[in-house]
Amino acid sequence: MKMHRLCSGNHSNLFTTAQGRRDFLQVGAIAGLGITLPQLMKLEAAQTLAMPEVGTFKPIASSIIHIYLPGGMAQHESWDPKPFASPDYRGPFNPLKGVTGEYVGEKFQNIAKILDKITMIRSVTHGEAAHERGTHNMFTGYRPSPAIKFPSFGSIISHELGSRNNLPPYVAVPSVFAPDQGSGYMSSAFGPFALGSDPADKGFAVRDLATPKDIDDKRFERRRSLLSAVDEHFRTTEKSDGLAAMDSFYNAAYNLISSTQAREAFNLNAESNKLRDEYGRNSAGQRFLLARRLVEAGVRMVSVNYGSWDHHSNIKGSFESQAPAFDQAFARLIRDLDERGMLSTTLVLVSSEFGRTPKINSTNGRDHYPRVFSVAMAGGGVKKGFVYGQSDALGAEPSENPVGPEDLAKTMYRLIGINAEKRLVLEGVRPIDIVNGGRIINDIIA
Repeated sequence: MKMHRLCSGNHSNLFTTAQGRRDFLQVGAIAGLGITLPQLMKLEAAQTLAMPEVGTFKPIASSIIHIYLPGGMAQHESWDPKPFASPDYRGPFNPLKGVTGEYVGEKFQNIAKILDKITMIRSVTHGEAAHERGTHNMFTGYRPSPAIKFPSFGSIISHELGSRNNLPPYVAVPSVFAPDQGSGYMSSAFGPFALGSDPADKGFAVRDLATPKDIDDKRFERRRSLLSAVDEHFRTTEKSDGLAAMDSFYNAAYNLISSTQAREAFNLNAESNKLRDEYGRNSAGQRFLLARRLVEAGVRMVSVNYGSWDHHSNIKGSFESQAPAFDQAFARLIRDLDERGMLSTTLVLVSSEFGRTPKINSTNGRDHYPRVFSVAMAGGGVKKGFVYGQSDALGAEPSENPVGPEDLAKTMYRLIGINAEKRLVLEGVRPIDIVNGGRIINDIIA
């Protein structure tokens, strides 16, 4: 058992090492699960077979910004308030009526003004009430499995679509929040490029993005050639995921360092002081602004995390301290994308691992609750000013159009042009669906 950093309660540690996963698949699967050698050989042979062809989708979105609010944001205080419920369910705030006539939380004053640009889904549901397991659900579209670690949305997109403009296809801002943001059973080469520092920090700089001051361009290229020669020797004598991944990392790093355009994408100082102020000179504002710069430059998926929303007590004080910055930054991001003509091709998704209990608890907070919660989406082909799904009068159960993480995943992939019915065949892993089950939520697509 370990203490989760966002929560005062104890949760099982369900994260396993890559070596542990390999050991399980190579040994435990045979000895403990009763798979015979012929069966194993049959599984391995299947990897060489061509998978059935699936239809293709014309992409609507060219990039995705996934804003993740770790800890479990309360739906009553955000996207699905209950203005007519009793105070022990409604909570400490008075909901706001937005421009569409729909209500949002009191601390979403700027978001209330842009509800005509977003879709709210108020009927998301799954069965995982632990942070780690819920996070895995919402980053992969899969329930956690003890046998295999599934890749995140960004890693699938990286694998299927590749990079543009010498930029990493998948960037984590400011860092990798949880293992579930990684590449899972895929090569680590498809994992996220992490900044290593917060864009809101004074003197913000992306780790390892510039050459050392004493290395000129000629020495830089000479070192690259020498490294390539050494790498080629190892590639001819040994095959491994680690070597392939490192080769991919080195190439990506060299491309970043050598490309002025790529380096400039991470340069927040290129933005006007006015716009930076409008986003907010804080973690939410500067992270969201950098996310816009990255997708504008060509990054396919940016995963941004902000805050800690595990409010078992004093939910009023916690929301008052965090929600205004999110409200300001998110509303400005949507307007900024719209003003630049980018909103139609940039999908913005706001999610959390689960919601919170419908009734306020004895410490004036709300506890973990995956049975119904909300997400928000904007741009990238989704409808404007739309609400899909409903929770019941107390926010306790879906009352209309329940949506699972697999449905969200399948819809998001469809918008960016990936058919999630496709099966991936990777070395050491049996053919696996990009998403197993689920449906495309066609009703939210414009």
